[in-house]
Amino acid sequence: MNLFQNNLAEVRITYSCKIPACDRIKIRCSQDADKALRLIWPSFEHREFFYIMLLNRSNQILGFSQISMGGISGTVTDVRIIFQTALKANSSGIILAHNHPSGNLSPSESDIAITKKIKEAGKLLDISLLDHMIMTEDTYLSLADDNLI
Repeated sequence: MNLFQNNLAEVRITYSCKIPACDRIKIRCSQDADKALRLIWPSFEHREFFYIMLLNRSNQILGFSQISMGGISGTVTDVRIIFQTALKANSSGIILAHNHPSGNLSPSESDIAITKKIKEAGKLLDISLLDHMIMTEDTYLSLADDNLI
């Protein structure tokens, strides 16, 4: 029995929020999401970052999580990590965001493809993809506002 106990890993899944529900920021539109994301975004130049905003049924922010950090021209986006994070926080909805260090707001083919993939995966888990935002230092593009989701 001891042999097996020493060879088993314990898995811990935690989410901790110290912000009362009445004090959570509510997202009503892409401008609200942009303002909230800019509070936590590390940098818009030199590296591409991919973040997820986690929301409850009332579209209040439960939290943020950095999914990946890449180079100048891209970053890896793992769908499993996105939903692992969303499930951990008991999210009902998610907003994706990444920056384009080039300053170009146009979504790439891979941006559109990963958005569709995440939206489909969310349907299985009853987690709505509310938006995918591309950000630059000065502005943003909302795929939801542009009917690209």
